[in-house]
Amino acid sequence: MTDIIESAENTNTFDKFRSMELPRLVVVGNEALEEIGDTCAQLKLKGTAAVICDTTTRKVAGDRVKEIMENKDYSIEIIEIEGATQQTVDDVVDKAKGDFDFMFGVGGGVPIDVAKYSSHLLKIPFISVPTAASHDGIASGRASIARNGNKVSVGAHTPLALVADTGIIANSPPRLLSSGCADILANATAVKDWLLAKKLRNEPYSHYAANLSKMTAYSLIENADSIKPGLEESAWMVVKALVSSSVAMSIAGSSRPASGSEHKFSHSLDMLVEQPALHGEQCGVGTITMMYLHGGDWKKIKSALESMGAPTTARGLDQDEEDIVEALVRAPEIRPERYTILGNRRMNRDAARSAAKETGVI
Repeated sequence: MTDIIESAENTNTFDKFRSMELPRLVVVGNEALEEIGDTCAQLKLKGTAAVICDTTTRKVAGDRVKEIMENKDYSIEIIEIEGATQQTVDDVVDKAKGDFDFMFGVGGGVPIDVAKYSSHLLKIPFISVPTAASHDGIASGRASIARNGNKVSVGAHTPLALVADTGIIANSPPRLLSSGCADILANATAVKDWLLAKKLRNEPYSHYAANLSKMTAYSLIENADSIKPGLEESAWMVVKALVSSSVAMSIAGSSRPASGSEHKFSHSLDMLVEQPALHGEQCGVGTITMMYLHGGDWKKIKSALESMGAPTTARGLDQDEEDIVEALVRAPEIRPERYTILGNRRMNRDAARSAAKETGVI
């Protein structure tokens, strides 16, 4: 008995520690936007707020947010932006410094990314109000910001709350919803890459985050035929998947559960072409090829994307086939510290072309 006690006393102290930042409130459904004032009151938010939006999303929801909030005795100022660049963020921070107590990001990727990162720098709360379900950044703690002509992923804080009106999202261009679906399907290969990095590089790995991310992707794959443009039920399903993906990233403490070789391909293509397709669309096409390289069921991924109305070929992305091949070749150079199926060196050009042809991407 003494030996057992001594053995227990000699074991190493458990020293794992992780801080997770998750949205406190997620409000999703028909006319959810009308609840935004009550949501802010529930969160004990007071004072003056900025609404970050673009010209289009201001008409869709930005002006309505201002109206609702002012009827609740909040002071609101709208700041229109054009792009998610570092200069835009700097301008918003300069304008908002000391003048605002919290911030809304109203729109698709651009306004939400700018509001997310600006509020992070200002150390004030941020509320995400997506007008489209085009990518999983609507509830994540990372923002995509252009610096020196290149998009970079920067750390920010997760939204204090997310208010997603399925009526508004269902009425957004169908291409945006299918792009969001494709971004979720990318989790299928991102998780495989993450596990590979754990095995070959001893990278920290969260089974819980990986399983949540994988479940989210395959749940959407199995229900691909139910994703239809204009249906609020489809918008509901996709928004829930995007939030789930964001939670997986928060649990992991990084974007690993939702960003792997397929995202490297997308960012590589961004750097090569003048007019990239939507982020999610490119990640979807990348997922087909990366699943093929992993030896997985790439045909199932491709079929699901087609059912959702997302592109699966170079032509669908409106890109030249040689640019697709070049993007595959150069993809390992994007974030080389993030190990994936592509390794850390340029992909062999013939192998890249063969993979793209085998999967019908080119």
